[in-house]
Amino acid sequence: MAKARAIPGLSEDDPYAVVAAKVVATRAAELADSSAGVLDTDDIERVHDMRVASRRLRAALEVFEPCFPHKPFKTTLREVKALADALGERRDRDVTIAALEDFSKEVGRPDVRGVQSLIAQVREEQSEANLALAAYVSEERLAGLAERLDELIRAAADTGAEAEPRTEPAPEGADGRGATVPISVNGGGAE
Repeated sequence: MAKARAIPGLSEDDPYAVVAAKVVATRAAELADSSAGVLDTDDIERVHDMRVASRRLRAALEVFEPCFPHKPFKTTLREVKALADALGERRDRDVTIAALEDFSKEVGRPDVRGVQSLIAQVREEQSEANLALAAYVSEERLAGLAERLDELIRAAADTGAEAEPRTEPAPEGADGRGATVPISVNGGGAE
């Protein structure tokens, strides 16, 4: 999942809140799609993909914060951050284990036992981090997050639908002529 999905139906003429709805919907779908098999410690890239998706979603939420109702936004953002933190804790252990396994192939025979002992310790930490992550990626919890994200998306889309493009004079250029440019407004966040 290294590459982010394109945002379908995005137009430069869309009001800011409509753009917010489209971007957050796409990033939320990426997060949901990346959750399958995330607790499998044999495929560490699944955690990586979901962590990247959670970071993209978080960034989108923060960029478009003015488009969302305040309290639901804060609750949802807090939950996305907590999920990202849990994914990060697990990912840190995954990366450490992979690095130590590579390192154990390069050390002398007397040191292999010590490195293997360290790997076993980090695997225990990985197991604990995975158990903590399991609470965040349960079907019920992910469904609840999806519902809250859908509410934010609907609120932004509704706000954007109410926005009317307007025009404002552009700053005068060097030749002294002004131009009229479209400006999109979103009407502010709903409470």
